[in-house]
Amino acid sequence: MKYPTVTDPGIRAFLEEGERLYPDNAVDFSMAEQRDFYTRYCQHFAGKRPETVKTEDFQVGAIPCRSYLPPDAKGKLLYLHGGGFVVGGLDSHDSICADIADLVGVEVTAVEYRLAPEHPFPAPFDDVWAVLQSVGPCVVAGDSAGGNLAAALSLKARDVGGPVIKGQVLIYPGLGGDTSKGSYVTQAEAPGLTTKDVLYYHHTYGGGDHPYASPLKAKSHANLPPAFLVACGLDPLHDDCFDYAEKLRANGIAAEVRDEPLLVHAFLRARNMSEPAAKSFAAIIAAIKRFAA
Repeated sequence: MKYPTVTDPGIRAFLEEGERLYPDNAVDFSMAEQRDFYTRYCQHFAGKRPETVKTEDFQVGAIPCRSYLPPDAKGKLLYLHGGGFVVGGLDSHDSICADIADLVGVEVTAVEYRLAPEHPFPAPFDDVWAVLQSVGPCVVAGDSAGGNLAAALSLKARDVGGPVIKGQVLIYPGLGGDTSKGSYVTQAEAPGLTTKDVLYYHHTYGGGDHPYASPLKAKSHANLPPAFLVACGLDPLHDDCFDYAEKLRANGIAAEVRDEPLLVHAFLRARNMSEPAAKSFAAIIAAIKRFAA
């Protein structure tokens, strides 16, 4: 069996389809090739967008953004895409953002932040910070690298006294955990993302132990927004979720981790293929609703 640790048939099908478009060793290719792989991969798994959600592209300064406006929107969400800080943009997560806007009933703003290696840390973070300031009070959310950026925004908003972040929704985020232990070792060869991949992306992004690049390394995790995190069992980043939640709880901050033993990194794209992925996405929608209320 190609994926011996994967027991959910929908996730196995997702991985098999994805491998034809985005090879396991993608990080060994040129950056142009990686981005081409990722574009085709995202297009393949993009679902049908809800017709009632209106979209509009705009800019904050020179930063491309896209708004998703459902009927009678209440509240705002800033969504930050994944892609290891090196791939992705407005189109890569378009259907995900549209579904969130539709199912939650909030206005979603997505950001096409600059990418490494051309624009390493702090450029991507500076971009999303600029957009957060323009959006104002909101929930922040993101997957993978986007989860890292959402957590980092929460730290800076606390450090400088705003804007208000009502909650942080971090979906299989990389938060700068110790790569020599825990899930970085037990899931070092996980399908879809390996520890080698994580190290590559972290090195390419840069920032080292700066708290806005590695939120787990912040000196204090007090006075942060409540958090909802999704940890995938088949993912080297799994333990980052629990380590971050523990730091928040130690400071009296509500932090819930939804542990998904059957799921892999990037499962959001399998939300229409896998029952566990669909249930997890529903839990993410519910968490955003709670924070946005």
